[in-house]
Amino acid sequence: MTDRRRTAAAAVALGVVPLALAGLAASPASAHGTMTDPVSRVSACYAEGPESPDSAACKAALAASGPQAFYDWNEVNIANAAGNHKRLIPDGKLCSANRDKYKGLDLPRGDWPSSQLAAGKHTFHYKATAPHKGSFELYITKDGYDPSKPLKWSDLEAKPFAKVTNPKLENGAYVFDGTVPAKSGRHLIYSVWQRSDSPEAFYTCSDVVFGGKQDTPAPTASAPSDQQIEDGADKSTVDHGGHGGDEHGDTHPAEPSAPASPTAATEEANTLQANGAGTPSPAPAAAASGENLAETGGDGSTTYLAIGGAAVLAIGAAVLFATTRRKSTR
Repeated sequence: MTDRRRTAAAAVALGVVPLALAGLAASPASAHGTMTDPVSRVSACYAEGPESPDSAACKAALAASGPQAFYDWNEVNIANAAGNHKRLIPDGKLCSANRDKYKGLDLPRGDWPSSQLAAGKHTFHYKATAPHKGSFELYITKDGYDPSKPLKWSDLEAKPFAKVTNPKLENGAYVFDGTVPAKSGRHLIYSVWQRSDSPEAFYTCSDVVFGGKQDTPAPTASAPSDQQIEDGADKSTVDHGGHGGDEHGDTHPAEPSAPASPTAATEEANTLQANGAGTPSPAPAAAASGENLAETGGDGSTTYLAIGGAAVLAIGAAVLFATTRRKSTR
């Protein structure tokens, strides 16, 4: 091989590195978020202060779960829910999504910070720190709901009073309307956000009061401001590419395995070239359904790009190794 050809081969091998890395960086982001109107329990406690909340209910939740549950306010999820919410979440653990990390949110008490709500049309807001397309379902507790007892599935009305698919995103929050049924006193709104590009789902509990009447006095809930969210970001274990190593983390396609040795890499590259295939065909990305993919963080091509980029990187390294090896043996 001439020096010019060796130089060209090395340039190709080195040139694919940034392309492959760019492909990996373009992989879809994970979705995260919580209800902020009416205010969810976790966002209310975060707004009060993750390590020193004001309300008695949030102090009790802090003692049960620790401050990390509040810093990770946008991650009350099940990575592989795929619509099986009732099967995966037992009675008494609806607000935590059956995650020990958030067990403080399940505490049965009538003094959780609450939002005033009235029957009729209401505009709901769901803060999305990593928005994706999907469906929202909102349930409300039945008449006679007792907040001093653990929340059960049977405490919720059988059908959602509001259901929307792919609502509009405004200023970092999903905004959609729903017609709230007539209720009185303290109730709870339970939301399920099921992504359509992934089996992952998110859950929230929002305490609400109709008519201002409630048996136990409770403070008014407030959602965290953007500044509060920014101030606590460095203490959050949640990032938009995963879930901080948590066992309930998001499920992502496995990265391609590297060849066992440089020799194997060379043989793989030669075989691909002989077969006329520049790169191996990527495996299909895992998804809950064939519905539309993410609004942000990439679309259906990004997973393929990441896999293909890694494969190109391996092939480029093989070509570089092969040219160097040939030079050394001559």
